[in-house]
Amino acid sequence: MTLNGAWSWEQIATASRWIFFAALVVLAVAMFVVVVLRRVGYMRLGVPYHFIRYRPRRDNDNNNSFFAHVFGHRRLLGDLRSGLMHLVYFYGFILLQFGAVDLIAKGLRGGEPLPIPGQVYGPFSWMQELTVSLVLLAVLYGAFRRYGERLPRLKRGWKPSLVMWFIGSLMLSILLSLSFERLASEGHVVSDVYAPVSEPLSIALQWMGIQPHSAMADVGFELFWWTHLLVLLGFLVYVPQSKHFHLLTAPVNLLYRRGDAHGRLTPLNLEDEEAESFGSGKIEHFTQKQLLDLYACVECGRCTNVCPAASTGKLLSPMHLIVKLRDHLTEKGAAITSKSPWLPAGLWQSRETAAAAHTMGAVLPSWDDAALSVGATTIEPTMAAQEQAWVKRDGVKPEDAALIGDVMTEEELWACTTCRNCEEQCPVGNEHVDKIIDMRRYLVLMEGSLPSDGQRALQNIERQSNPWGLPRAERAAWIDECERKTGIRVPTMQELKRQGHMPEMLLWAGSMGAYDSRSRRVLFDLVRLLHAAKVDFATLGAEERNSGDTPRRIGNELLFQELCQGNIETLAKYGINRIVTACPHTYNTFKNEYPDFGLSPNVKVEHHTELLAQLVEEGTIKPVYELDETITYHDSCYLGRYNNTYEAPRNVLRAIPGVALKEMERSRANGMCCGAGGGMMWMEERSGTRVNYARTAQALAVKPTVISSACPYCLTMMEDGLKSLTDDDDGEIVRARDVAELLAESVFGE
Repeated sequence: MTLNGAWSWEQIATASRWIFFAALVVLAVAMFVVVVLRRVGYMRLGVPYHFIRYRPRRDNDNNNSFFAHVFGHRRLLGDLRSGLMHLVYFYGFILLQFGAVDLIAKGLRGGEPLPIPGQVYGPFSWMQELTVSLVLLAVLYGAFRRYGERLPRLKRGWKPSLVMWFIGSLMLSILLSLSFERLASEGHVVSDVYAPVSEPLSIALQWMGIQPHSAMADVGFELFWWTHLLVLLGFLVYVPQSKHFHLLTAPVNLLYRRGDAHGRLTPLNLEDEEAESFGSGKIEHFTQKQLLDLYACVECGRCTNVCPAASTGKLLSPMHLIVKLRDHLTEKGAAITSKSPWLPAGLWQSRETAAAAHTMGAVLPSWDDAALSVGATTIEPTMAAQEQAWVKRDGVKPEDAALIGDVMTEEELWACTTCRNCEEQCPVGNEHVDKIIDMRRYLVLMEGSLPSDGQRALQNIERQSNPWGLPRAERAAWIDECERKTGIRVPTMQELKRQGHMPEMLLWAGSMGAYDSRSRRVLFDLVRLLHAAKVDFATLGAEERNSGDTPRRIGNELLFQELCQGNIETLAKYGINRIVTACPHTYNTFKNEYPDFGLSPNVKVEHHTELLAQLVEEGTIKPVYELDETITYHDSCYLGRYNNTYEAPRNVLRAIPGVALKEMERSRANGMCCGAGGGMMWMEERSGTRVNYARTAQALAVKPTVISSACPYCLTMMEDGLKSLTDDDDGEIVRARDVAELLAESVFGE
């Protein structure tokens, strides 16, 4: 104060600055908290999920741990360029928080920085300016990726660019504030050595006529200081109202991602007499954890980019699945809770405004217009169709919009092959497949709605325990045929039990091995190999039933549980504790899902490639005959992504003399699906090109003589693809063969 007790203009300005600063911060933080809490409220509409009691996942694999994903960006770095860009954003913002505090302190304290020792403050300032520059470069590169390269998986328009303007403005306001500070300040500035960007900028400003210690320098600092503060607080309010809410939700989502087997489906309690429905027919039928997924999505498009359905002209896009469910949850949550999801707009929007909600229009991907060759892949028709179809429509109340029909079409739900590559690529741990299965469950169990060919397969499984409807009594016919062709009689458990002998291992033939003539050849070669290795094994014969994988993936949980319980009772009757099967779908179901229904955890379930790799390594089986083949191996989704088995089949192939193993561009965890999973083996694809054609084309690109696989579904799909994409008359015959067939040829010399 002055001597007469009045405030000086400088004191008034300082007090006003503090008041405005405090008011802005309080207002922004309050809106941020309200927006977050409202979205949490929308998530709480879902089926309760006990986050507090739930034990977060503990990974023994450091490459797949929470810290590897959050701080190491393990999946983001799968695309190295965008992964590095995001690393700059992530760690840049962490480092720049300290600089932001320092800059704000300077503005509030008359240019005086934080009380940091001088020998530290210089390097600190240098690091801040370097980080700002790197983040600015990352913004420019991000804009180039989206609008220059125009990556198909990335959305375009004003909304995706908004965050670039936010971040770019933040960085520029920092540099300009520091530059004007160097001109305006009487001191408190670091030496030129520690100002690699702001010093050249301040010199440029002098060239433009702004002199040191001038009023213009003071105004410039004030202007960009307040600009930085307003943009920073505006960004704070914007984040939870945009896809950038993932900054808060993604770490939580990754912490609570499922700790059990990948892709394991949650059982339905079909005996719950209080249940009003089964599956998910409304957004609130999903669990709170599933709804958390929706707000964790960053809309990067990695999931859609690898989706076999989206890549071959189907309407399904995993990214749009999440985005549409999120939009629907936000709109319906706001309607139910009467709390607007948007601030500050929600402060003055009337609750009496006309009803409007996002719904899907009648739009399909224009695959024919893409002028693509058979076997080509692109997601552009699907991306364009989704963008065109998903619009906000007046006169539709959010609470009246049907989850299945208005938000997700049945065509989308029945296009999924459940390959889980979407989940494998997702950097925030979203799980897409279980949501699709839950909606399929609702369609099948509550509405009886599914494609006619899928319905036929389920009816055949229910009546005859196989998808073709062939007589149940013929399930054991393969045993006699095997004896005729190989001279080996595979005993049944029933026969051995009467003799008082229990074998070491049960060979599960599966429906494909028991009925399909092509798959029988694989089964017979497996029998020969096990017999040569002197493995003591038997089969169930006519007592074997369908594993239930197909009914469960299609959505008929009731039929699955009936088959599951019957099979478990049969296994328990004989005291079986070791099972081997050539079908990855059966393998996954037995290993990861049957234990939920009573299968003893002591029962060891093996895929035939795992067992064969072990026998080859032990020397029990010796591949001695040379095969002059160039082989590319196609990874089965249910063996690879579901059970992380990639090396066993490759080890078997590498052990065969003369074999040259060549990897496809997309292999292992990023291998493309053959198109048969999720019940699609028994349902026709009705749009775009066939998935198996696309996968076969990828295999043929490495010019193999053999496309090898370790799944009867994959084998069927590859052979069908070869018939359509190759011409035997050109003299270059490419065959599809199972790993067991190739090993048998090398062992027995045929």
